[in-house]
Amino acid sequence: MSNVLFEQRIPNPLDNATYCRRATLQPFCSEMSATVCVTGAAGYLGSYLVKRLLQKGYTVHATTRNLGDEKKVGLLKALPQAETGLKLFEADIYKPEEFAAAVEGCEAVIHMATPLEHHSRSSQFKNTSDAAVAGVKSIVESCLRSGTVKKLIYTASVTAASPMKEDGTGFKDSMDESCWTPFHLSFPYATEFLTAYVSSKTLSEQEVLRYNGKLEVVSLACGLVGGDALVSTLPVTTGVMVSQATMNTELYHTLRFLEELMGKIPLVHVEDVCEAHIFCIDKPSITGRFLVANAYLSSADIGHYWERCNSGIATAKEYMETSGRKVEWGSTKLRDMGFEYKHDVSDILNDSLKCAREKGQP
Repeated sequence: MSNVLFEQRIPNPLDNATYCRRATLQPFCSEMSATVCVTGAAGYLGSYLVKRLLQKGYTVHATTRNLGDEKKVGLLKALPQAETGLKLFEADIYKPEEFAAAVEGCEAVIHMATPLEHHSRSSQFKNTSDAAVAGVKSIVESCLRSGTVKKLIYTASVTAASPMKEDGTGFKDSMDESCWTPFHLSFPYATEFLTAYVSSKTLSEQEVLRYNGKLEVVSLACGLVGGDALVSTLPVTTGVMVSQATMNTELYHTLRFLEELMGKIPLVHVEDVCEAHIFCIDKPSITGRFLVANAYLSSADIGHYWERCNSGIATAKEYMETSGRKVEWGSTKLRDMGFEYKHDVSDILNDSLKCAREKGQP
């Protein structure tokens, strides 16, 4: 019997399209006292996820690159229930063997850590892609050796799921879990950093999925994340999302890169990202690849939203380029498993702009 009780249509304030939200009976998790390892725990997503896990009664093994960084470590230690439910470990992707201690004794591992800058002095890896793939392999090996880890959840990126055709002649009709980015192609607005990031996330996601069968592996390819933030500075993803409203040309070019890469821009609220990870911990035998986003908009749609729904914002013409693409969002896998998004496109954009202003952006 389906666990879907009803389906509610949510109006999209940008046009007459609708977004589907499902109310479901969530299975009761009998392992709320389970121990979960979160790598990259001091980052934007990591800190928010650790907070939610502690609130739900999990014990958390959290890794960060430097336990001497008082600002990042202090953020985690100050979380509610951290005193009794949080254990910190120092581990660096460029030293992947360091993650073994954090994984030991856990029932689930959420791998969020990703190298953003290459350590040029490293003789072990030639670039961030090599480091990311090696990190995945090392963490999987630690999971298998532990004897306790049942599930590995990898925090992937939709930048690895471009619907661009392999020959670069155009986009497929829809974007879903079958799409893989042809990163041998060049895309407008690409920078060396963005190109390296896409390559790293694509190769590491493909690597982690190869271990399904030896372990329950879930890959959550998350859209551009916005909403609130526990970290003190504005997260880059949120800055990119609101770049038209703040008239930040550099970040707007990143927004346009994402649009050129994926046809349109998948958006998701940070709270839904965290809940999707917890849902996959709780859901028995869920494996495979899932795209995580609750809106799929053009940059022009986002620009029009700022003008319509936020008084005082007039988006300049240079931030309102129109592609006219007809690519559709085709992913329903996570919803079909019973997951319910709590935040629609208005929540995502409004909370992101509020966060930007709280962090000192105009």
